[in-house]
Amino acid sequence: MEFKLQATDKQGKARAGLITTDHGTIATPIFMPVGTVGSVKAVHFHELENDIKAQIILGNTYHLYLRPGIEILKQAGGLHKFNSWTKPILTDSGGFQVFSLSSNRKLKEDGAHFRSHIDGSKHVFTPEGVVDIQRAIGADIMMALDECTPGTADYDYAKKSLGLTTRWLQRGWERYKQTEGLYGYHQSFFPIVQGCTYPDLRRQAAQMVTDLGAEGNAIGGLAVGEPAEVMYDMIEVVNEILPTDRPRYLMGVGTPANILEAIDRGVDMMDCVMPTRNGRNGMLFTRHGIMNMRNKKWENDFSPLQEDGPSYVDRTYSKAYVRHLFVSQEILAMQIASIHNLAFYLWLVNEARRHIIEGDFKTWKTEMVENVTRRL
Repeated sequence: MEFKLQATDKQGKARAGLITTDHGTIATPIFMPVGTVGSVKAVHFHELENDIKAQIILGNTYHLYLRPGIEILKQAGGLHKFNSWTKPILTDSGGFQVFSLSSNRKLKEDGAHFRSHIDGSKHVFTPEGVVDIQRAIGADIMMALDECTPGTADYDYAKKSLGLTTRWLQRGWERYKQTEGLYGYHQSFFPIVQGCTYPDLRRQAAQMVTDLGAEGNAIGGLAVGEPAEVMYDMIEVVNEILPTDRPRYLMGVGTPANILEAIDRGVDMMDCVMPTRNGRNGMLFTRHGIMNMRNKKWENDFSPLQEDGPSYVDRTYSKAYVRHLFVSQEILAMQIASIHNLAFYLWLVNEARRHIIEGDFKTWKTEMVENVTRRL
């Protein structure tokens, strides 16, 4: 994998670059739609590629491991062959999903012991095992197994958690170096910076991750209960240390405003379920503000969903019609909203990239943050 830095904002740390993988080139900053089980919910791949303009999607190690299972993916020739997505794929390690199963998991030195949310069966994720699983999935970018510390954790817990994550990372990194991809193309491995909301722990983790010399690095354990301003502070702390010549991936973030603030602080890659999950519940993000499509105010508004929107759904369907679909609990409502929100997120990061290159990102970002947080 190669990363070429093309431009840096003169008034901040926002960056524009190119990540080159064996499945294609990704222009950064980039938002990555979440395809948990090998699919982005309610969205066809031709819509993702041609209308939404997605350049890379995510798969989830935990979910793909449970269903369809690693043997099926191996037989298919990896996830790209299985789901017919030809562009890059990133997989997380399953650490966040195990974190979410707090009542059904135990973290031990050897790995994360958990019960399946599907049938209650027992499983173990070891640092080495999740490398092997991601080799079988065939992701272009793989993640290290870590513990996602709650944003409200006290210092002692966060320090102990970081120690476990560090030891797991060292084992996973060794396994990565000892193995090769199964399908004839290169796979990168990103370590993850943890440390909760404590600057000294974040600095320690960022330095340790930097010293590995991986092809890219991730920032985890944010947007998990801490205030947004604290999250922004932690990004700044970490990015002071992470190398500038490698892509930086902020995991699981977030709102349009979060994304713009992260880009301003030197983040290159982001993902979140928010555009699809909130979309399925009637929340539409636009460059002018946020719309709740169940509101009665849209009942007889026959204007386009978003006349200046980036997707065909924005110009094809009216606000009144989309509201009708949501009130009627029609599946099409969730499809339209998911496509709209994803197209908006990709438009937003592409505009950020354009303004970074043109040199007026800071001014544009300040105005855009105000717009995207407005309730319509």
